[in-house]
Amino acid sequence: MVMTRVHGVERVERAGRGGPWGAAGVFTAVAFVAAGALGAVQPATGVPAEVVQLTQFGPAAGVGAVALYRWRRTRELLRGGGGRGREGRGRGRGGGRAAALLGSAVLIVALTVIAYGAFRGGVGFTPPGALHHPFVLIAAAQLVGACGEEIGWRCFLQPLLRTRFGTIISSVLVGSAWGAWHVPVFAQAPAYAAGFLVATVAMSVVLGVALDGTGGPHRLLLAGGFHTLVNLGLLLFMDEESGAVTPMLCFGLSCLVVALAWAARSASAPAPALVPAPAPKPARAAEPVPASEAGSAPTTLHGT
Repeated sequence: MVMTRVHGVERVERAGRGGPWGAAGVFTAVAFVAAGALGAVQPATGVPAEVVQLTQFGPAAGVGAVALYRWRRTRELLRGGGGRGREGRGRGRGGGRAAALLGSAVLIVALTVIAYGAFRGGVGFTPPGALHHPFVLIAAAQLVGACGEEIGWRCFLQPLLRTRFGTIISSVLVGSAWGAWHVPVFAQAPAYAAGFLVATVAMSVVLGVALDGTGGPHRLLLAGGFHTLVNLGLLLFMDEESGAVTPMLCFGLSCLVVALAWAARSASAPAPALVPAPAPKPARAAEPVPASEAGSAPTTLHGT
């Protein structure tokens, strides 16, 4: 089912034939396989992983695969026209939405640093100049890579699942798939993997609530910007990539705190009225012709 707005009221309509599951399955399978293949060839390309990881473009490949056989539907989803979101909600305050979302990324990093510092008694900091490559190059490449991910997770899969589920449930589903897609995480300690999954699901809720009702390049840039800020913050302040459990747990809990705030905001927002789509009007029978006007030919009653 999808929702459309008619005279300020959202209406339930049938989704495309086959529902979202076929497209979601193809997207997810290709995203996994493409990420693995890109990760395998990265050493041969000479592209430093510190700058960008080619695996990030796996979800973009998944979107491309679905577009090969459902181009019109894919284009509709990427434009933001496929979900049940409150259409137009917040369009007049897009700047506030962007600031709140990007500020949430900064808040997540800050909470992670504070929590880790309180637990360890201090936090390390890697100056941008101490990195192996120019920070501007890393930041730009991280944004491109983040958009390569987010065009799949937030611009395709999230709107697709919104045709069946509400904001929170669809966000949790996307976040779970997003976390599972990071296969190497599961080679780490169970607590590390658990902290990471909490983080991906929580960040997915933040993004799902913040971006509900948006579409197009605006949605992609906001999702990519959020993703990039989090990645850069962790790069400069944390060592979670080493497999250390404590920073990952601090990160997951920080994401959860911010996600709960966004979920509460979503729950307090006034919900639009939902009404079922009107049933097709029955065919009208033709009015009988007065005997005085009838000819010699027999009269036919249409719609019987």
